[in-house]
Amino acid sequence: MTTNTAHAVHQIARPTGFPTAADFTYASSPVPRPGPGTALVENLLLSVDPYHRGMMDGGEGGFELNTPLEGRSVGRVLASRDPGLREGDLVFHRAGWRTHALVTLGVDGTRKLRGHDGVPLEAYLSILGGTGLTAYAALTRTAALRSGEDLFVSAAAGGVGTATGRIARLLGARRIIGSAGSAAKVRHLTGTLGFDAAFDYHDGPVGEQLAQAAPDGIDVYVDNVGGDHLEGAIDSLREYGRVAWVGAISTYHGDRSPAAPRNLFEVVHKSLRLEGVLVRNHTNLQDELEDFLVPHLRSGRVGTDTTVVQGFEGTVEAFLGMLRGANLGKMLVRIGA
Repeated sequence: MTTNTAHAVHQIARPTGFPTAADFTYASSPVPRPGPGTALVENLLLSVDPYHRGMMDGGEGGFELNTPLEGRSVGRVLASRDPGLREGDLVFHRAGWRTHALVTLGVDGTRKLRGHDGVPLEAYLSILGGTGLTAYAALTRTAALRSGEDLFVSAAAGGVGTATGRIARLLGARRIIGSAGSAAKVRHLTGTLGFDAAFDYHDGPVGEQLAQAAPDGIDVYVDNVGGDHLEGAIDSLREYGRVAWVGAISTYHGDRSPAAPRNLFEVVHKSLRLEGVLVRNHTNLQDELEDFLVPHLRSGRVGTDTTVVQGFEGTVEAFLGMLRGANLGKMLVRIGA
């Protein structure tokens, strides 16, 4: 790729079910020049996330066809006419899935990174990025996890799942149980990430496996899957338990309006609380999150937990791989040094 040419991923078709590479194309254009109040950023790391799948169906707030896709990114300022940004600054922004972008400080989430010594760049798109912020908000605000409580997290080997396990341990969770999609991921959860128990949801009904892993029940469930995982968690939750509902991977490629769990009335019977988590409602917690986690990142107690694909040309395959569960932790694309 030349320094005078910018590259971007365009969506050119609406997926039917699971997306394929044919739904996307790589497009080239001249590198843009910053106008008044903007800065030109060369992207270094890109994030591919489950929420992108829903936006690819179009509709209100969805992606338009034949235009660059958006996504979280970390980049370096090459030239600036924004008084708040200088050449060389590292910034977080949402104009990803491209090699170059024009950004404005404070617009669409663009912010200058604090640049903590000893913290790798990958952290700012994983445990210190939207992924970690989602987990932190789910645990500390939505579910209000207390020390000594028991937690279940679904899709636990993914980005939000691994961050949830890391943060919950630091918050004093007693037992942490996770579900994942393969035996290798189950071993990763218990052997590397320190989960107390884990199971492969392919091995049998989720509710039965969760009951075996947590025979005394759970206090909090962080839900990334929905469907049978939510139903099983409702059965295992103790009185006054809480559900922080982050996502519903089980519905991303088909019906967007799944039937309610058959045991939904248990929410009333047990005085449970179920609340959705949207990270955009918790951006005020960013500094709090970093102050909480940076010492643990520096000490090595917490890792970035990422799977990194090298090269911008791997962006689409990284996204499809993430949807297939090919990643441990957060899936990222590195396109610069």
